[in-house]
Amino acid sequence: MERDSILDEIQELNLSYLLLVQRLLSEDRAIAMFRLKIDEPMADLLSSLSIKEISQLSRMNQLVSRPSFEDAAQLETLLRNQRGQGLTQTHLAMFMASPVLSS
Repeated sequence: MERDSILDEIQELNLSYLLLVQRLLSEDRAIAMFRLKIDEPMADLLSSLSIKEISQLSRMNQLVSRPSFEDAAQLETLLRNQRGQGLTQTHLAMFMASPVLSS
């Protein structure tokens, strides 16, 4: 895949993500903040972005979002645990809801 094509896809993903964030915040702010792991000032800022500002931000050459998977071993254990097959979704939700610990 060409470099320009990859950059276009990153920018398209950024735009989609930012529009989704704004929609989630407008529909249910508390749940959106919890799911996105953002605080009140960030929610205020993201909610107030104009289309022009969203467009500018989306044109970055890197993703504006990042997965909240910080511990690959823990995620792998959750996904591949044969004993807890019926609880995988619950365990994943708990894992995703836990705060990110920085070293």
